[in-house]
Amino acid sequence: MNKVDISDNIDLSKCEYLGKGRNGKVYLLPDRKIVIKICSIEQSCIDEYKVLKAAEGSSYFPKVYGRYGKMMFREYIGGEKLSIYLRKKKVSRNLAISLIGLIEEFKRLEFRRLDIRGEHIYVQDDESVRVIDPAGQIVKSASYPKSMLKELRRQKCIKRFYDILKEERPDLYKKWKK
Repeated sequence: MNKVDISDNIDLSKCEYLGKGRNGKVYLLPDRKIVIKICSIEQSCIDEYKVLKAAEGSSYFPKVYGRYGKMMFREYIGGEKLSIYLRKKKVSRNLAISLIGLIEEFKRLEFRRLDIRGEHIYVQDDESVRVIDPAGQIVKSASYPKSMLKELRRQKCIKRFYDILKEERPDLYKKWKK
C-alpha cells in the first residue's frame, strides 16, 4: 500500500485508540496495519512527516502514507516499548547492535538529533528496533544518544550495553561513554 484513500471519511469509533502523546492521539485503523495520528499542532505533524519521508526505505522507521492537515497516516509499529522489554529480558547482543544501528541510521540520514527517547523505541520479536514519533530528529540537536542511554541506565542495562558497544564499536564507545 502506498496511498491511503480518505474519501470514505474515517469513522474513529471503528478504530482502536492506541494512546495519546505529547503531539497528539493515535488510532489503529480496522485493517490493523495503518494508524492515523491526529496532531494537536500542525507543525508537529509536518515535522514528523518530513522525517518519515526522509527515512523512506529504512527498516527502523514506519512507512508514511500521507498527511492531511493535522492528520498523518503511517504504518502500525507493533512490538514492545524498550522500557517494558528491558524489564523482562535485559540487553542481548542483538538488541544492543540494533540500538547502535538505529543511532547510526540517524547519522546516515543526516538528522540533527542522534538520539531518541526510550518510549519511542519498539523492540520487535527478532530484537530489531523500530521508532515512532521521530519529529525531534530534525527539530532538536544531539551529538550522541543521551536519552536512549538514560533509559538503559534506568533499566540497569547500561553496563552490558557499554560492554557490547566497546567490543563492536570502540569509536562510539569513546564518544558515548561520557
